[in-house]
Amino acid sequence: MIHFFFESIDEIEIPSNTIKWLENLIISENRKMGDINYIFCDDEYLLQVNRDYLQHDYYTDIITFDYVKGKIISGDIFVSLPRVSENADLHQKNYDSEFHRVLAHGLLHLCGYRDKSQMEIEEMRRKEDFYLSVKPE
Repeated sequence: MIHFFFESIDEIEIPSNTIKWLENLIISENRKMGDINYIFCDDEYLLQVNRDYLQHDYYTDIITFDYVKGKIISGDIFVSLPRVSENADLHQKNYDSEFHRVLAHGLLHLCGYRDKSQMEIEEMRRKEDFYLSVKPE
């Protein structure tokens, strides 16, 4: 089951077609749904998570904590909504597209994709682009 939480930020509406799209991504990756928590927050909240749990002292748009067991996808996905907005502007993308890219990015991490090496980054980007291309309007 996919759950949405809001910390240190105003709540936004998540359309039902976005939830279905995320569920389809999991199925397409030959995985099964466990408990997936998206925690939307501001930059400062996510910076503190980054410091406390990863010992990193920098801003980021997303942090994924993986609780996957076999093919059952579970995890906590923290997303800074202001950072998503800033990245959309920086990359000259619309907010909706960048928002969905980040949602997919977190799930793809839970499906086993990484983004440390250049090859991994390119594969992650291809997967994100593919799932964005099949997102319902």
